[in-house]
Amino acid sequence: MKHERATERTAIIIGGGPAGLTTALELLQRTDIKPIVYEGSDNVGGIARTYVHKGNRIDIGGHRFFSKSDRVMDWWSNILPLQGRADGEDTAISLGYQNKSRWLDMPADGPDPEKVDDVMLVRARKSRILWGGKLFDYPLSLNLETLRKLGLGATMLIGFSFLKSQILPIRPESSLEDFFINRFGRHLYNTFFRDYTEKVWGVPCGQISAEWGAQRVKGLSLLGIVKHALGAIFRKKGNISQKDVETSLIEQFLYPKHGPGQMWERVTEMIREQGGEVHINAKVTALQHENGQITGATMLNGSGKPRAVKGDFYFSTTDVQQLMGAMEPAPPAAAREVSDGLIYRDFITVGLLLTNLKLGGYATGRDIGEKMSDNWIYVQEPGVKVGRLQFFNNWSPYLVANPDHVWIGLEYFCDEGDDLWNMDDGDLATFAIEELRQINVIEPDAVLDQVVIRIPKTYPAYFGSYDRFDEVRDFTDGLENLFLLGRNGMHRYNNQDHSMLTAMVAVDNIIAGKTDKANIWSVNTEAEYHEEK
Repeated sequence: MKHERATERTAIIIGGGPAGLTTALELLQRTDIKPIVYEGSDNVGGIARTYVHKGNRIDIGGHRFFSKSDRVMDWWSNILPLQGRADGEDTAISLGYQNKSRWLDMPADGPDPEKVDDVMLVRARKSRILWGGKLFDYPLSLNLETLRKLGLGATMLIGFSFLKSQILPIRPESSLEDFFINRFGRHLYNTFFRDYTEKVWGVPCGQISAEWGAQRVKGLSLLGIVKHALGAIFRKKGNISQKDVETSLIEQFLYPKHGPGQMWERVTEMIREQGGEVHINAKVTALQHENGQITGATMLNGSGKPRAVKGDFYFSTTDVQQLMGAMEPAPPAAAREVSDGLIYRDFITVGLLLTNLKLGGYATGRDIGEKMSDNWIYVQEPGVKVGRLQFFNNWSPYLVANPDHVWIGLEYFCDEGDDLWNMDDGDLATFAIEELRQINVIEPDAVLDQVVIRIPKTYPAYFGSYDRFDEVRDFTDGLENLFLLGRNGMHRYNNQDHSMLTAMVAVDNIIAGKTDKANIWSVNTEAEYHEEK
């Protein structure tokens, strides 16, 4: 039943991804402001939605539900409680978070888990690197198996190269290449980081700002990997908080039973139940502003007829180029020049349903967790375009309609309009299958079904005109009732939890009557929000 609210104020929220939907629910639960969410696509969740193909579910990019923020973890737990432990034991898990009442002591193997849907699972995290036809742990494990695969010569080169990077570090760090070399040494960077990173961004690492590393890798280094490996001997198992662990090194995470979209579909239901609105296939095409305020907006829905909408507050999670292009009157020429020069990388997932998987010992769906327990594999092989492989069976067994089948996703990074993006779906699937055959992952006759999903503007890039982004921010921050949030809204490569935190902090500011937005922009840059202790 829809909750009737006595409200005096309204918020227009552009985009129904994690940042936009978090904003809406926060406003409903903490203020008298009614949120109205306009989502331009046919579903909620943004890139954290779950795509369904003939009963098989795809998680675009892979979304681990993990945060160093108690606030985010507790927020998630209030939406979907925990189903049970990763090991299936019938004892309560040690969480290390405040809201323990929401974490249900119910093991994953009973009672009747098939009938319990609105829950989170605890999943083991495992990822590896495919290089030279061999699989290496990621992060690298300094064990005998790794050393054997590398060989004595390569191991010595990596060691000497790392020592050189510590004695003679590159200063200042002007590029992502500098950032990686300072932390891993040039030889390890060339072996395990360079090719994959350049697949993602389409340009050499020397042309990418070091800020990307500070944003995504932070404290990870070769010394950090060694410290983590030694600490694992003494670390208490089962504690999912992992606050003393670099995010790239976490060993387990939470995951909605039916994929990340399940979280945001449930949040959408709650927003509507509590008196807010969420509209899909509804795109905001114009924002009017005057005297430092947004004064109104124009919305276009499936009817094709523009409609004026008005609110007291406006929150934008859409990409900055679209937002600046929608401004009436147009922004200052310099700010518009910067927004026009921002670059995005686009994303394609090719989903393949298989009878078995050659990589990992001919695993079928039922035994993939034993023979191939990876969530994903980074493809460092230079001869193919595929960047990463997702193994959806291992994210959640409930993502696969038939447990005997293997359900995987091949991730391609491209530019909208390039040859890969414009390739026919059938041709692209054939191309992907051939690449997997080439690197010895599958045999083509194992393929039962296929699907291609294209996602534009998935990765905001730290090159192009990004070094002048402050000129955009100066203009948008000057509009007092406009808040830029989330990954594309801020042109920042945020994780899901950081996007949510920007929304929470924005609502904090409204409640406090605070007009300075610096604390929103500081999320994932100040130590309080870093993915480190």
